[in-house]
Amino acid sequence: MTHLALALLLVITLIHQGCFHFHVEAGDGFIRTRGVHFLLNGSPYYANGFNAYWLMYTASDPSQRPKVSAAFREAASHGLTVARTWAFSDGGYRPLQYSPGSYNEQMFKGLDFVIAEARSYGIKLILSFANNYDSFGGKQQYVNWARSRGQYLSSDDDFFRHPVVKGYFKNHIKTVLYRYNSFTGIRYKDDPTIMAWELMNEPRCTSDPSGRTIQAWITEMASFVKTIDRNHLLEAGLEGFYGPSTPQRNSLNPGLKIGTDFVANNRVPGIDFATVHAYPDQWLSSSNDQNQLSFLNNWLDTHIQDAQNILRKPILIAEFGKSWKDPGFSTYQRDLLFNTVYYKIYSSAKRGGAAAGGLFWQLLTEGMDNFRDGYEIILGQPSSTANVIAQQAHKLYQIRKIFSRMRNVERWKRARAARARRDHWQGGNRGKRVGN
Repeated sequence: MTHLALALLLVITLIHQGCFHFHVEAGDGFIRTRGVHFLLNGSPYYANGFNAYWLMYTASDPSQRPKVSAAFREAASHGLTVARTWAFSDGGYRPLQYSPGSYNEQMFKGLDFVIAEARSYGIKLILSFANNYDSFGGKQQYVNWARSRGQYLSSDDDFFRHPVVKGYFKNHIKTVLYRYNSFTGIRYKDDPTIMAWELMNEPRCTSDPSGRTIQAWITEMASFVKTIDRNHLLEAGLEGFYGPSTPQRNSLNPGLKIGTDFVANNRVPGIDFATVHAYPDQWLSSSNDQNQLSFLNNWLDTHIQDAQNILRKPILIAEFGKSWKDPGFSTYQRDLLFNTVYYKIYSSAKRGGAAAGGLFWQLLTEGMDNFRDGYEIILGQPSSTANVIAQQAHKLYQIRKIFSRMRNVERWKRARAARARRDHWQGGNRGKRVGN
């Protein structure tokens, strides 16, 4: 379909459905939500991007910062607009947080550099506050810190329950939000380079499959973040598993009971948009590619529908990928998975729907062999997958351009109507005596 034909179809469809009501807003650069859409300076915004958890860690060594710059440069050249990365590293080797409230300035300067560099390449960031897993510390490290200070905790899941541990975590959130960037001089909570905060990477609480523990924790932490920072969006970091609030959906889950509830968790008022992850190669490892692809189609369709009709919030496919380490891997199958994800996003976006973008796992650049996990994409190396990624960026850019034109037409109509009212008033008062 030509861009002109697409533009006409979009305009007719969206006007008919009433999907967009444009409001002229100040261009402060922060991404907002209205209904099921992201907005940037009043225009619809779509996030085509990537995960790169390693950015802060690598940038904490000044000699390695060119790798961060190269990653952003290659991403921008392929039309990518959003990066998701860690704003945590708890205990262990080269941490951000040595112990509760004790921070490593060198590591923080690495994160400062990441934010400043993303800004220079026009890339927005989603920054995660903690990890469910013990990589880079995670909830296990927080629990161990509390144990070392005399607290009795029976499980790593006490991260979500124990007041001392929750206090440690809130202090970390506050420290990150109030951080002054040593490169830009801007507080993180005031920096529009940051698109959103994430409470935790893939929170799980297997000790409470009812979902009440995670629900209470998200509610408490979302409220805490919003008391400090109302500039930025917030999401929970969920993988998308359904729970007790939607028993009719539970059969869609890939056999995992982890104590989260996609609908209930994302209904929390402080959560601005929903997320879903998609790893059929991990979750259905004993199934063939065809069954995995069928699962993926149903998984994404259902989540997009529920974001649209139940949550009435945007949804981001925040992680997806296919590992070359899988038996029988082929680039064709990986491209098919990427194209499936991207088609779901594009077909929703062009109808004015809730799917607002996707972030593949994960982006690397040259010379990072020790970070390879099977899912890596190196955009500096030409590949069919890199072409698929760039094509999606182009498609979403075209939709944004069309909506921007619609918004400009709306502005022009308003200006013309205001001018007509002014001319009418002036004409009606011409020749009349004004005042006493």
